[in-house]
Parts: sequence; structure tokens; C-alpha cells
Amino acid sequence: MIHELQLRIPADHIHNEEYINEQICRELRVRIDDVNHIEILKRSIDARKKPVKYNLKVAVYINEEFNDETDYFHPIDVSNGDEVAIIGAGPAGLFAALRALEIGIKPIIFERGKDVRSRRRDLKAIHQDHAVNPESNYCFGEGGAGTFSDGKLYTRSKKRGNVKRALEWFVHFGADKDILVDAHPHIGTNKLPKIIQEMREEIITRGGEVHFDAKLTDLEIENGKLKGITINNDKKYQFDNLILATGHSARDIFDLMKTKGVAIKAKPFALGVRIEHDQNLIDQIQYHGELSGDNLPPASYSLVTQVDGMGVYSFCMCPGGIVAPCATDTEEVVTNGWSPSKRNNPYSNSGIVVQVSPDDIAPGSNDPFVCLNYQKMVERKCWESAGKSQKVPAQRMIDFIEGKVSQSLPQTSYQPGLVSVDLNEVLPKLIAEKLKRAFKDFGNKMKGYLTNSAVLHAPESRTSSPVQIDRDDESLESTNVKGLYPCGEGAGYAGGIISAAIDGMKCIDKIKEKKDAQ
Repeated sequence: MIHELQLRIPADHIHNEEYINEQICRELRVRIDDVNHIEILKRSIDARKKPVKYNLKVAVYINEEFNDETDYFHPIDVSNGDEVAIIGAGPAGLFAALRALEIGIKPIIFERGKDVRSRRRDLKAIHQDHAVNPESNYCFGEGGAGTFSDGKLYTRSKKRGNVKRALEWFVHFGADKDILVDAHPHIGTNKLPKIIQEMREEIITRGGEVHFDAKLTDLEIENGKLKGITINNDKKYQFDNLILATGHSARDIFDLMKTKGVAIKAKPFALGVRIEHDQNLIDQIQYHGELSGDNLPPASYSLVTQVDGMGVYSFCMCPGGIVAPCATDTEEVVTNGWSPSKRNNPYSNSGIVVQVSPDDIAPGSNDPFVCLNYQKMVERKCWESAGKSQKVPAQRMIDFIEGKVSQSLPQTSYQPGLVSVDLNEVLPKLIAEKLKRAFKDFGNKMKGYLTNSAVLHAPESRTSSPVQIDRDDESLESTNVKGLYPCGEGAGYAGGIISAAIDGMKCIDKIKEKKDAQ
């Protein structure tokens, strides 16, 4: 017999197997000798009050054999299968390709950037030399933006699809099985590149193709149907079906869609700053005086408020993390954050962003680029205000609220460096005023959060795509170009690694349905 059981375990006993077994036996009124196996199904931390506890959902096998199911992925050889083009090797593109291997379709991936190993040299150049390669950076290249910016694997949405399958595929390719049970699964930037490589090798071994330094530069559309593509302004390929999974920062793709008459529109996005605190401070606040260690991971937080009807919230919170330079072109600066698997850096960081709609910027405008142009404007102004390099404009939190340039700035994980400015003069008033009021509210919700030891890095601007490529809700094809499947974050249909991966799988399944119906 298998019993599912909910347990609350004090944090200092979470690694005490004997204690946990005693709680299970007492609850079920069984002897430990009758328990063949205990499988943890879900694990989360309850830090609402002291002492901090873990919530465990477990399956207890009483006189029942346990079979450890690890056969998560079932590829076949697709060398002779129908071909589909996939533009982009981020999570949407890779998981579309992996799903294609399961259902007999041959995926051919075109990635504008470099392979995951070669990307490292270009990231180093951003940090050390302030040199941005527009084709290879934190956003562009094998694995997409998530590869070198954290690898957090959770999604708030419950409607996007099979989250469990996406996590299981990560485990199949090398991720720790803990991601299957943790409430907020996380791989870490140090581990994710190897997993991405394994995925690529599987795609090639099974008959698919992966092309790097291969940028989509044109579409051939005839009578509302996709006919082919051009790569690098040179090589032409014929395809009837294409998954467009280019990520939220491929601005040239938005230009191409508009030029080719593909239906697009402005989409709400979020913009603000990335704030960095000392991790010990966040631990003390969240764990009521306790610090992270063997029994508790570095603490995270999630904050949200409304200011004059506009949402302000934390985004991509990175415990024990690093603030990174994520520009994709010259003459702009962009910040993001990431954490290694152990989350053992001395700082925590998080985006604090304001939700912005097209009507907030230009009421009544039909310009599909109204939010994109606003995003560009802020990134360029930040670049100019910090000396036209990859240094970022920065300010202590309370100094920002009071409108004072910080006389000094604390230590930071942001390697290119900081320039002290008044962010009230750099950020649009719409954004700055909402942030100041939100910080005060967050300080009330988290006592100690509002402190001048925290530093704001500007801007945090690539939270999601500011443009949406329209698609049909049922077929997932472009509303006016058959065979074109806008997919993932860049098209406006996902909000992170997992949701993008699931969207990629869904698009491939729709292509299979269409082929079977023909």
C-alpha cells in the first residue's frame, strides 16, 4: 500500500532521516520495518514565523515495492523525418527540437549566436573590456538567456502545460533530481551549460541538425504561407513550417516581422532596477534572525504592490547571486541576475520592476514598437549617464527615495562597475515615482529591507518581450502567415525557462497534428 502524507519538519531536522521516519511511523501507526521506501514528492520552506519549518509531501511504501521511474525521454531516429526549422536554441527552441525527436519530426535549429562553450569568451569581454558582441552575449547563443543567468525553473502559471515533463527532461540530461520536488527548482549557471550541451548532442545523434552563427535574415512568404527562409543574408532554405523562438531581445526579428507584414502588436512589459542587498540581511529578515547554512538555503523573497493602479514587483530574485551585464548591442546597458547552484555568493539581488502598458506610454497609439522604443530609450540613457561603457548608473536605496546622489556606493557583485548618479534624473518619472513608493511599502512588509546599504543598478529592462507576434489560440500559427509558429518569450507567449520550454513542445505537437490531418 502507498500512503501520501503531509509533514511539517523543523529546519534543524530536515537532514535527520531517523527523526523523519519516526514522524511518518507515528502518523501512519506502522512499524519502520514495514516501510519499504519513502519518496519525497514536494518540498518547500515555511518561513512565515519562527521556527522555520519544511513542508514535505511524501509517498510511503508500506509492504509495497518501489520502482524508481527514470525513463523520462523517448527519442527515435528522425534522419528521414519531415523537417521543421527552429529559429533559436533557447529553451523554447531546444525543447521543441527534443519533442520533435519523440514524434518523428526532424528539427533543424538555426542559432544566431555561438555554442555554449564559445559564448564564455564573449561574456568575459563584456565584464572586462565592456565590449558587447551583438550576436553572442548573455541573451544570444546556445541555451538562450537562461543559460548564463540563473537557470530558475519555476513558473507561476498553472495553465501553460506539462511542467513535470519539462523538469524530468532536465533531469534526464543531467540536472539533480531535487528539481522534481523543490517548490522553487533551480539548476544554477555553473551546471546548466553542460546540460544544454547534452541536449544538443542528443538532437544531432538522433538525426537533427544544429547550426550556430546562423541568423535569420529573411522570410519567403507566398499567399499567406511560409515558403522558406534566408540565413545570414546568403543561404536559402525551403521550409513549410518554422518555429520562431528567438527570445525577447532579438529586436531585429521584430523589424523583420513588420517588414514582411506578419501581424505584431505592442505588448505590456516591465521596467525598473536591479537591487542588491547583503545576503545575510535577507536571511535574517526572512528567517527571523536565523541565517542560512546546512539546514536552510540562502533566503529569497517575493514582493508585489500596487501604486496608482500599476503593479510593482520583484522579478528573477537571485539569493547568493551576481548582477550581470546583459546588453545585446553597443550604446546600451542592461542588468540581470544569476546564482550558482550553491547560491553561495555574499549578495542577493532582484529586479524590482513596474508593469508598463502601451497606453501608459502613448495612449491610443497603434505603433507596435511603442514599448520597444521606450525600452531602448531607457537603456541608452542609462548607458550615457554612466559614461558610455558597461558600467551602470547606481544609487543607494534611501538616497534614491530622497533624491540625493550617493556620496559612496557599497561593494557590488556587478563586475564592470558602478557610477553614482541620481536615478530620478535617469529613469522616466513614471518609473521612478512608482519605484520610490513601492520601496517604502516593501520596507513595511520586510522590516530591514528598506536600507541605504542596498544599491540600485539601472536598468532592469528585459523582463519580457515588449512586442507580441500574433498567433491563433488553437493552431498556434501566426494569424496571417500559415506555417509560422511564434513561440516562447520573444513572441510574447512565455515568461521563463519552463514556460518557454513547454511552449516549444506545444508548437511541435501542433505541427504534428497538422501533418497528420493533411
